[in-house]
Amino acid sequence: MSEQKQTYNRFDIAQRIEHFILILSFTTLALTGIPQKFAQAGISEAIIALLGGITVVRIIHRVAATLFILQAIYHAIVVGYKLIVLRLDASMLPGIKDGKDALDYFLHNIGLKKEAPRMPRYNFGEKMEYWAMLWGLVLMGLTGFMLWNPIATTKILPGVIIPAAKVAHGWEAVLAVAAIILWHFYNVHIKHWNWAMIKGRMTREEMEEEHGEELEKIEQGNLRPLPPPETIKKRASLYIPIASVVSLALLLVVFRFVTFEDTALTTIPPVEEGGQIYLPQTPTP
Repeated sequence: MSEQKQTYNRFDIAQRIEHFILILSFTTLALTGIPQKFAQAGISEAIIALLGGITVVRIIHRVAATLFILQAIYHAIVVGYKLIVLRLDASMLPGIKDGKDALDYFLHNIGLKKEAPRMPRYNFGEKMEYWAMLWGLVLMGLTGFMLWNPIATTKILPGVIIPAAKVAHGWEAVLAVAAIILWHFYNVHIKHWNWAMIKGRMTREEMEEEHGEELEKIEQGNLRPLPPPETIKKRASLYIPIASVVSLALLLVVFRFVTFEDTALTTIPPVEEGGQIYLPQTPTP
């Protein structure tokens, strides 16, 4: 195979399936959430009507939110396995080098630095996206629970927390969608089409540009080797039972989360036309 056609493994099939589910859940949340945020806009009314009305939109939104949370639990368990059992590098943790890479990348793009930085397995931009997604998950999860279970929430917190949660939830959603469109789409689909999450591999030229440091490690054989099979088996025998119990506990929390109350899913029926809306407590003198 010629050097120009040489490719390197980037993501396995499990990671690609996980990414597809993330796309599905996030897109569904955006398509059903943003129209609720800007409900009075004509296009929002059209989308809500197309999807079957506000009640259906609310249900779809909550199903997608549940899928998003379940995927986050799965992701946490997998990351734990890679760090604890396989002892792989914590390659998503930001460090000083990422700040230097960001500065050098900027200087290179404006012509003040000749060479672009050689970046690791996950470059500074990918780490920013990853941690922004986790921050969004926490914020959207907490505010989403409050909006989903307003009665339970206001038994503990003051009532003003519900409109505050609505504002935070809505604008964080707008920020997340804007980040995907303006940042992620540009880097993955406009600057050049990145096939890594579809095919699982990257060409040498792509690796050289986006992950030069990782490419050097691969070609020099300096990647951290996996532990011996017996070591993996021993660690897994401890990790898997604990992870299973934690997963079950989290699944029970999610079940409680989605079944605690249906206040936010129930649409108040409109008052019948001509019906009595106000009745004085005492006869008018």
